[in-house]
Amino acid sequence: MTRRSRSKKTLIAALVGLLCAGVGAGSGAVAAPEPAGQAQAGADPLWKMADRIVDTVEEPAIPDREFRVTDFGAVGDGTTDDHDAIMATVRAAHEAGGGRVVLPEGTWLSEGPIHLESRIDLHVAEGSRLLFGSDPADYLPVVHTRWEGTEMYGYSPLIYAKDVHDVSITGTGVIDGNEASEFLSWYDKQDADMQKLRRMGFDGKPLDKRRFGEGHFLRPSMIQFFGAERVLLSDYTVTNSPFWINHLVYTDDATVRNLTVDSHNANNDGVDVDSSTNVLVENNTFRTGDDAVVVKSGRDKDGRDIGRPSERVVVRGNDMGGEDGIALGSEMSGDIRYVFFDDNTLRSGASAVRFKGNLDRGGTVEHIRVRDFEVEEFENLIWFQLDYPGELGGNFPPVYRDLVFEDVTVDSADTTLEIHGPDAVPLRDVTLRNVEVAESETPMVLENVEDLTFDNVLIAGERIDGELDWR
Repeated sequence: MTRRSRSKKTLIAALVGLLCAGVGAGSGAVAAPEPAGQAQAGADPLWKMADRIVDTVEEPAIPDREFRVTDFGAVGDGTTDDHDAIMATVRAAHEAGGGRVVLPEGTWLSEGPIHLESRIDLHVAEGSRLLFGSDPADYLPVVHTRWEGTEMYGYSPLIYAKDVHDVSITGTGVIDGNEASEFLSWYDKQDADMQKLRRMGFDGKPLDKRRFGEGHFLRPSMIQFFGAERVLLSDYTVTNSPFWINHLVYTDDATVRNLTVDSHNANNDGVDVDSSTNVLVENNTFRTGDDAVVVKSGRDKDGRDIGRPSERVVVRGNDMGGEDGIALGSEMSGDIRYVFFDDNTLRSGASAVRFKGNLDRGGTVEHIRVRDFEVEEFENLIWFQLDYPGELGGNFPPVYRDLVFEDVTVDSADTTLEIHGPDAVPLRDVTLRNVEVAESETPMVLENVEDLTFDNVLIAGERIDGELDWR
């Protein structure tokens, strides 16, 4: 009997029964359970790479000298525009060979973006609030950026650094995108521009033709590094972001540590690792309007042509609460590989772990490891939606393979595992090991998966061990 001839409820009941009994299912077969204590012969050797990544990520080297914005005319009263004074401080520090640009206690209004230079630490000190102005016109002229995986010229991110090295943003102060920002109203106005940009990227239109400045409505990221080496983001709090929050594009050697992200607007991802390498995201607290941590690598033809993967990424020790916890995709056309999620706590939301792709994308996601997760309450624990129809008529099914989830405890998940792989390229080689879900209404929904392995998986008191293909 094929999957499509069964109701969802019947499929789930039959599948779980077959797995528990060690009988064939779908188009494959289920192995008999191994004796307790023998299922795991040894630790996954790929985790040794995670340790090496952490040891080798380089932090910025910045001269130990200070440049205080008050020495360049900044006032810090929350109403005076301090943008020019802050930028004068950045330029002075850069011309001197680098140093720390200090925003001391106070509210520093910047009616326009802050563009950082190499060997600069922007230090938002205790009691300091960097408040950005609300008028989009102040964030022109356009800059070279990447918007949802497609390169373009658009409104400047609020903090922006292009082609830099040895740069940091530190301090325990607050970076505030401004709850009154006009950017926040653009979510309902962006669709025509979004579709136009996607078509331009899909069709390979020249970058110089992709200009979305005045009269367009694509919101900028809060903080974006675009082509950077040795970046540190540490200790600050972010709120009221217009779009993606901490966005690393084409960045090598980056550390994101001890941040508090408390921003709940549309598309407020906490950290977007976008075609970047050697990245450590650790000990942060995320309360976001979208995903907490996302790994991406470009969209459709534009992403495939640029061809820069995200790889060698470690995400550990974070406290995550938002729409989704962790996500890979849907912009993953330049490939994603060797990503490790370790010892994270996920609170509540739509999906604890989400993998996304459609038939315009192409790209390969592989060698992904997730372990030691404590999960409270989500609608979906693990959700693969890889077969969204191509919006632009493409036929480039994404490839997802070699993913391991182990040592995961879950209080509640409406659906434990949902997989929708493309017909042409099924999801392959996925292992769930030592996963315990206390409450779950729907254990599994499966479509187009091969080499799916369950090793000591407990869902609502039912143990599942075995291997199967489901086509």
